[in-house]
Parts: sequence; structure tokens; C-alpha cells
Amino acid sequence: MKKVLILCILCAFSLRGISQTSKKIDSTAIFVLDKMTDIIGNLSSVSFDLETSNDRLDSNKNIIKNYSKSTVTFSGPDKLFTRTDGSKGKMGFWYDGSFMTYYNYDENNYVTLEAPETTLEMIDQMHNSYDFKFPAADFFYPDFTDHIMEYFDEVKFLGKKTLSGEECYHIMAINKEMNVQFWISNKTHLLPKHFVIIYKNKNNMQYESTFSNWSLNPNVPDAVFNFLAPPSAKLISILKKS
Repeated sequence: MKKVLILCILCAFSLRGISQTSKKIDSTAIFVLDKMTDIIGNLSSVSFDLETSNDRLDSNKNIIKNYSKSTVTFSGPDKLFTRTDGSKGKMGFWYDGSFMTYYNYDENNYVTLEAPETTLEMIDQMHNSYDFKFPAADFFYPDFTDHIMEYFDEVKFLGKKTLSGEECYHIMAINKEMNVQFWISNKTHLLPKHFVIIYKNKNNMQYESTFSNWSLNPNVPDAVFNFLAPPSAKLISILKKS
């Protein structure tokens, strides 16, 4: 499955013009990322919280930070639920293996769309067709490390660092347009703890997220992934991107 790195899903960033210079890839960094990807890929279900800040420019070119907090639950290859509360309001996604529903809590309206048979295919299709963004979904792609190596000129292991009292492996990936840094927890399970994206060609604006409250292989009832429209909620329609 071919897809563009985290930036595509998180902030619809185009990776055009990537440098073709010789790459510098640190084997320790790749080992840690591969191990993290293997652990995530072998989970039957998982849930976690994600706190995010995202820089944007206002009409006067001042950098404004938007904040949000998401709860994310994956189950098997074909179920997903997310809820996000933040500067842009409250929204949720439900996916049950056949249909994906987006619900806007503030406007009390929703749209239900026919979807592919797996969560990752659904995420790709809904992002490409409707620009929906799913929190931190790229960490769940089996080729995550391959895309890091493909799209960045240098991948470096920066050693072990303590973040919020937790020892983490610190990894940095660089190309001419951005600097991406990951902090991977050094607990029993190597899971992402924090990451930041710095846009060098956009006044060093940043996208930053922190993971917490990981629950591995929880027993999640299928009903969690089935959307039930609240009273008086309005069914709407949306157009595909041109």
C-alpha cells in the first residue's frame, strides 16, 4: 500500500521537491522504529489518548496554536472509533468494516459513507476523497519505517531521553522541508510517546502530539464502532474533492 508519510493525514502537507542527495540512515534508529511497528502490528486491538497542538497563520501572518485531544480505538483490521475535542470543535468517526460515519457534535449533523473492508484502506480513501484526517493513523501502517527512509534524507538516533518521567528513544528525520522527531517509550512495549513536525519552509511552524493511556488488546464490543444517530441529528451529504 503506497501512501505519503504522517504529514499527509495529519496536515495535508505535500512532499514535492524532496532532495535526492545521498541518505544518511542510522541503523539504531531504524531498529527502534521497526520494533515499534512490529509491536503495533501484532496488536489485536488498542486504545490511546492523543493531545495535539497545530500551528497556523492568521490573516496577519501571526502564528496561532490550535489544541485538541483525541481518544482513538482500533480493533482488528476493520474497526475504528475516534473522538476529538479541540479548537475546531467536537467531532467523531465510526468505522465498522462496511461504513464510515463522521459526526459533528457541535452542529449535530453526520454523514455516512460506504467504505473499504479494512481500516487502513478506509483511512486512505476517506483522506484522498474527502480530506478527513484521522489522529496518528500513520503509526499503524506496516510500512511506516520504509516511508521514513524513503522521504527523508537523514534519520538519526539521538540517544535516550527522559520525557514526563519516562525514558524514551529519541529519533530525528530530516529533509530540506521539515524536521520530524519521535520519542519512543523504552518501557516493556516500544510505543510512541511524543512526536513533533517542524516545517522549515513554513517559518518553523510545528505540529506536535503526545500519546498517553495506552491500552493493549482490550476487549472492545463491536457496538462501540456502530454509529447511532442522536435525537434530531441531521443527515447531510458531502462532495468528493475535485
